[in-house]
Amino acid sequence: MTVRGAEETAVPQMAECVVIGGGVIGVSCAFRLAEAGVDVLLIERGELGGGSTAKAAGGIRSSFTTRVNVELGLRGLAAYSAFSRDFGVEIDFRRDGYLYLLTDPADVPAIGHCAELQREYGVRSHLLDPAEAKAVLPLLRTDDVVAVLWSPDDAKATPDAVVQGYARAARAHGAKLRTGVEVTGLERDGDTLTGVNTTAGSVRTGAVVCAAGAWSGRIGELAGLDLPVRPFRRQVVFTGPVPGLPESVPLTIEMPSAFYCHREGPGLAMSFSEDDGFPGFGTRYEPGEWLPRLAELAARRIPAVLDAGIRTAWAGLYEMTPDRNQIIGESVLLSRFFYATGFSGHGFQMGPAAGELIRDLYLGRQPVVDIAELDVRRFAAGTTSAEHNIV
Repeated sequence: MTVRGAEETAVPQMAECVVIGGGVIGVSCAFRLAEAGVDVLLIERGELGGGSTAKAAGGIRSSFTTRVNVELGLRGLAAYSAFSRDFGVEIDFRRDGYLYLLTDPADVPAIGHCAELQREYGVRSHLLDPAEAKAVLPLLRTDDVVAVLWSPDDAKATPDAVVQGYARAARAHGAKLRTGVEVTGLERDGDTLTGVNTTAGSVRTGAVVCAAGAWSGRIGELAGLDLPVRPFRRQVVFTGPVPGLPESVPLTIEMPSAFYCHREGPGLAMSFSEDDGFPGFGTRYEPGEWLPRLAELAARRIPAVLDAGIRTAWAGLYEMTPDRNQIIGESVLLSRFFYATGFSGHGFQMGPAAGELIRDLYLGRQPVVDIAELDVRRFAAGTTSAEHNIV
């Protein structure tokens, strides 16, 4: 048994920049900052990747309906396709594609716009008729489907492996990563950050990156800022072996129900978005009325799954913003307080881009993607833009 020494659990007294949160967003930011020569300390209240990242489906896509999300998604696809080469970690990257099934004619214009927008970026997304969709995934029932978007270059990977790869690379560049340490307060002198208080001591610092996922609202409160990120539970079931399941199964999403499924071993992982209801940090799996509704959706879309049974199930947290788009930027109220959070279910696929963007903002560079519309001030200004393809 290996016992961690005091030097591994204590926080240093000083750091140039403190990253709060050890999910994929936090470790990506820590790596990119350390790679650029910044003295970085990452603090995680649990284990690395143990929050929302641990429960992520692992989907990676560019099939969005806003330019900024398409660009962030494409950067994720490029980074993950080369991850094993660049970081020496196998992440099981597979381009099985994304398949969007539309059952409401009102959704067709948005999906058509999505395909057009992606083609402007050289992505091969295109519309299929129901029969063509069934050829992609023969188990599908498509008699009530009115249109289909097929994005064959979208992919899937293993989130935990990505977290470990980024963490190892961050450490190799000098970053210090501390787990089991919780932030209890932020010190400030007027509008200037001066330090971070934690359960393992205080750190003097002039910069903080909030990458705390579902807990970001609380970090904002400690800073005296409003980060409108709230936690909502999402439940997933994993089936036993599904008869006739092909080797390649695209991540398949039905709209507008947001029922989705993807391959997990010989079976499927399945879920759909519940009514968000009230925010909270509870992650207890409670099938209640949710499981019969999931079974109804699954039977309508993939009847063969009814013979598979449920192998296991769990619940995790989505970090939601009011418009279900992420917030990335630097506070204008507290100097050197950066934020990359509120990804609303899309954090894993946007993790690589988030690290690059925070690095650029920290160094005063022009960001690799124009993210002006993701600034937190959009909520007060009423300038939000909705993303249609929410899962």
